[in-house]
Amino acid sequence: MRTLEFDNGDRLPALGLGTWQAAPGEVYQAVKTAIQLGYRHIDCAFIYGNEAEIGRALAESISEGLVSREQLWITSKLWNNCHAPEHVRPALEKTLASLQLEYLDLYLIHWPVALKHDVMVPRTADQMVSLEVQPLAATWQAMEGLADAGLCRHIGVSNFSVAKLQALLEGARRKPEMNQIELHPYLQQPAMLEFCRAHKVHLTAYSPLGSPQRPAGLRAEDEPILLQDTTVAAIAEQRGATPAQALIAWALQRGTAVIPKSVNPGRLAQNLAAAEVTLSAEDMEQLAGLDRQRRYVSGAFWAVEGSTYSLESLWDA
Repeated sequence: MRTLEFDNGDRLPALGLGTWQAAPGEVYQAVKTAIQLGYRHIDCAFIYGNEAEIGRALAESISEGLVSREQLWITSKLWNNCHAPEHVRPALEKTLASLQLEYLDLYLIHWPVALKHDVMVPRTADQMVSLEVQPLAATWQAMEGLADAGLCRHIGVSNFSVAKLQALLEGARRKPEMNQIELHPYLQQPAMLEFCRAHKVHLTAYSPLGSPQRPAGLRAEDEPILLQDTTVAAIAEQRGATPAQALIAWALQRGTAVIPKSVNPGRLAQNLAAAEVTLSAEDMEQLAGLDRQRRYVSGAFWAVEGSTYSLESLWDA
């Protein structure tokens, strides 16, 4: 298994299990099965609404001797309604209680978007807080305090543009060590990859298979289906792999972490086996030609009319 090394020597298993859209009632068994198969990296978030069930699976797996806490890498994320510094630590403590853990390996700011504390998903502009009023730098300072206190070993961000990451790096006492973003052959983000390599910030690829099961409200009519791409399929066949395995192998060979989601035992095993798939330089070159700058998770849900947020300001495009 490839790993990503952090400055303190900690190593993140590059292939992990994503848990977005893993429904309550399914995610417990999925995590138990994943750990039995050999997964050691589990990606979580408060907003997914399933951390308590994941926590039960983690606690049982540890108590049954399937794995030790030290062998696991558990990531979670700060939701947008807890960006105010006084809300950051309580948010993490709630996640730790749900996951039945004393610390996280990695804690991320989920989006560069702030909401009022009593709002989960905004419907109107007055439920949102501009980044001028609630600057990311202040949230980050509170994140640094979590690492100082030993509540998380590493801190980072998610869905940050190069510009937002650069701004955070310039004022940070502890640099962001991870940016978790959408990455796949249709959205390759080469400038972000180059920037993060230069500044020693790791990347995690979410929606690496094109997020085929995301909610209907996030889908567009006649959108391209990554798993059905003929180039991906041809490369997969040549390598004796499935299209999903080829896509996961692509992410790993770019030097990023990748977190495909599944609750199906067979697919969990197939996804993990993608770590053994090797793509040739020619394969990688062909896949590089597929870039469409196509986001399956566009962030359009944050562009609430009358708010300070827009797609242009979100991605600094």
